Amino acid sequence: MRNLFLAAMLSLAAGTARAEIAIGADDPGCRAAVEFSDPRRGAEILVLKDGKPICEAYSGQGAPDRRMELWSGTKSFSGIMAAAAVQDGLLTLDEPVARTLPEWRDDPLKAKATIRNLLTLSVGMRSVVGRAPNYADAVAMPLVEEPGAKFIYGPGPYQVWGAVMARKLAAAGQPADPYLYLKRRILDPIGLSDVTWRRTPAGDALMPQGAVMTAREWSRFGEFVRAGGKVGGRSLVDPATFRQLFQSSKANPAYGITWWLPHPQAQDKQGPNSDITAMGNQAPPDLVVAAGAGDQRLYVIPSKGLTIVRLASFTLRDAIAQRREGLKWSDAEFLRILLTESAAGR
Repeated sequence: MRNLFLAAMLSLAAGTARAEIAIGADDPGCRAAVEFSDPRRGAEILVLKDGKPICEAYSGQGAPDRRMELWSGTKSFSGIMAAAAVQDGLLTLDEPVARTLPEWRDDPLKAKATIRNLLTLSVGMRSVVGRAPNYADAVAMPLVEEPGAKFIYGPGPYQVWGAVMARKLAAAGQPADPYLYLKRRILDPIGLSDVTWRRTPAGDALMPQGAVMTAREWSRFGEFVRAGGKVGGRSLVDPATFRQLFQSSKANPAYGITWWLPHPQAQDKQGPNSDITAMGNQAPPDLVVAAGAGDQRLYVIPSKGLTIVRLASFTLRDAIAQRREGLKWSDAEFLRILLTESAAGR
């Protein structure tokens, strides 16, 4: 009984803890955004305007040096990796996957699949969200739909992408590890040389859900994207491919190449629970989003000079408590607050 009482008190204390606003305490919009995020398992918020922090806050599990799982927010790194690989002459987006994976050549569906199909989640593969297979198992998984015809959310296609990159790199005489390539080509140059990246038990870097970062670290990636894939005015990726990352795919207008966009979802709605389309005309047309389970978010709005990170705790207990209290996360409301009530919108 005593243990139950202590657990209840700890849970109550965690639920009522106030956020510490390190930057932006005098900005009504920053305070309102934090007050909206905090009871919805909020942990870290960071808003950069033209590269300078104008709102930074921590609560619950959050802290400036506390790294948190990005979950599917990780997927957006694969799009940037693909743009780097195009610049390096390793691949093209519309080449057949079977060019690299001979196991796919004799399958009538797999033979039609392209790298673009993998990265737009329109390859036709069903896989269990949250259970990323290793590369070999992903390559062996069947396709159940015609490539390009249907958006199907899941980790399998990104693990196939990992296998493709591993073999491309090995053929080029480089270490056959997609993460090491991403680190050398993108993460190191933008100052993220020491982040955490999870792997499968087989040792394969997790492409759909492997990144673990602080809000400040994820914001560096967002700033790189806001700058058009450039560092010091130099493109680290192929510019034409970079632009394609943020164009609607045929199978789902709300999803480009590894990035979410403010457009109506495909009829078969899957993926992170987002209501960005509820913003209607209030959504900046160049808004792009990396989204992960537990309402992890990276919003980039180049026209407004904004990079916005929101991280949250993601445990079963927290999720159940939030559901019982009727506190649903809303991208539309969070962005509305920042764009209309804070210095971010000026």
